[in-house]
Amino acid sequence: MGKILGSWSGMRKYLEKDMLAECLRGRVRYNCTAYPGMDGCHIFEVYIDDKLVKQFSWETVNTYFIKNGYKKNPDPYGIMEYWEEFWSLLDAVPMKSRTEYTDNEFCDALKEYRNHSIEKSLNSENPIVRMFAILDRRVGKRTLANIKNTTENQPEWLRQFYQLRFDSV
Repeated sequence: MGKILGSWSGMRKYLEKDMLAECLRGRVRYNCTAYPGMDGCHIFEVYIDDKLVKQFSWETVNTYFIKNGYKKNPDPYGIMEYWEEFWSLLDAVPMKSRTEYTDNEFCDALKEYRNHSIEKSLNSENPIVRMFAILDRRVGKRTLANIKNTTENQPEWLRQFYQLRFDSV
């Protein structure tokens, strides 16, 4: 599991215990699942109050492409048709244009978050990095007050994380 900078249990501890804001401990949970035959791919999940709120996987991105009309075949039948066009669409539709992200994008965002200051992470172009940052213990009340008016500029899926943090102060 090298792409997430070590073991998943270590990363989970880092996210949920070391870096998560005290007011959110026990409320936010991260999960990672790998199924046999997934060729090293993972499904990363974020739960709030034991409710799944966001998944990161190839599957969620491919489903997004189908539902939003990016695929030429809107009703793929079989595994080959289902995954047809995935890589070309992933290259053609940048992250900033999507609301779903792959496991690799999750891992890249986690690496960026870990290697940058909290200020830089809060202002990152990557919405996944901003998700990690808004939940971070280093974000204080003054910073939250200063960024509260930026919530409407966030993707809809990310707004719930901002609202959770604002409501938990």
